[in-house]
Amino acid sequence: MVTLLHTADWHLGRVLHGVHLTEDQAHTLRGLVDLVREVRPDAVLVAGDVYDRAVPPADAVDLLDETLTRLAAELRVPVVLIAGNHDSAERLTFGSRLLAGGGLHVYGHARAVSKPLILRDEAGDIEVHALPYLEPPRVADLLGDPSLHGAEAATRALTQAIRSQAKARRKILVGHAFVTGGTGSESERPLSVGGAGTVDASCFEGFDYVALGHLHRPQAIGQSAVHYAGSLLKYSTSEIDHDKSVHIVRMAASGACDIERVQLPVLRNLRRVEGTLEQLLNQPPPGPREDYVVARLLDRGAVFDAIGRLRAIWPNILHIERPAFDVDSGAAVARVDRRQIGERELFAQFFQDVTGEPLSEPQAAALDAELGAWQRAQAEAGR
Repeated sequence: MVTLLHTADWHLGRVLHGVHLTEDQAHTLRGLVDLVREVRPDAVLVAGDVYDRAVPPADAVDLLDETLTRLAAELRVPVVLIAGNHDSAERLTFGSRLLAGGGLHVYGHARAVSKPLILRDEAGDIEVHALPYLEPPRVADLLGDPSLHGAEAATRALTQAIRSQAKARRKILVGHAFVTGGTGSESERPLSVGGAGTVDASCFEGFDYVALGHLHRPQAIGQSAVHYAGSLLKYSTSEIDHDKSVHIVRMAASGACDIERVQLPVLRNLRRVEGTLEQLLNQPPPGPREDYVVARLLDRGAVFDAIGRLRAIWPNILHIERPAFDVDSGAAVARVDRRQIGERELFAQFFQDVTGEPLSEPQAAALDAELGAWQRAQAEAGR
């Protein structure tokens, strides 16, 4: 039996409502290292969005260096780490060929077929393949197929290439994508530039376990082998009800996987308190006062210095919500829908509204190329 630890979406360098989370991330990653020391998995799989932006702050780089050193060098557990859409593939993979000799296998840009990590048990070999975040125009160039448009076509083409050259009966894939049917949150950057943002789970048929990153809620996609470990911490108010965890995956000789979700320690939880300002000041809800708190005030009138007064109770209060002054729910739904549609679909709809005709294939290809170039420029600018 082979044991794996699947984690993703560390977002090192994240700032939440002006608060740098590096101290919290360091605390939780120390817990991850302790878990690896206890479980002794055959490999640790880190499924992208290691950093929160393409040019991470120095303390985030130091934290990643410390964590990977402890995993690969001190505990001598192989690590497979891929780039997500928040990462700069070039920066993340600097020195990767040298690092592979020390058990750290880093993959930035997708390749037609990358050399897999080979794990072994009494039943034989298991191949661990990497599929970093895909930019469809880059994949079309890589495979010499200009007809490839969109994330699903690119993903399907590359997973087929991997399957066609795989030699082991049991196969694992580490990837970064938004699979249809998954539940997202506000803190995820949409994967829609350069093509449709989602891919179907059928793209991953033939793999015994698919360790994905991007969606921040731990979840499985239907009855498929596709699993999200979720993010390291809660990175938006939409994640307050999430139970963050990592996956301990135990693969049997048949390829069947037993999955255990293990919660890691947190320095400060993110939670919401609700009531009028007077109620919160005089009867604060139970819970650690050092937590990150979002206060939902039910007062309908004006309040004076609410966040300053509440800080005496919760020193790490982040934000005040005033539901009585929110816009109507229909407008809120419309905003979410527009966000999920993405740039390509919005432009295509605008084009059709103006011209009365849908984009032609050449026009769609030109749009994909421009959006791909724009995305790379934005990534390099650290957005």
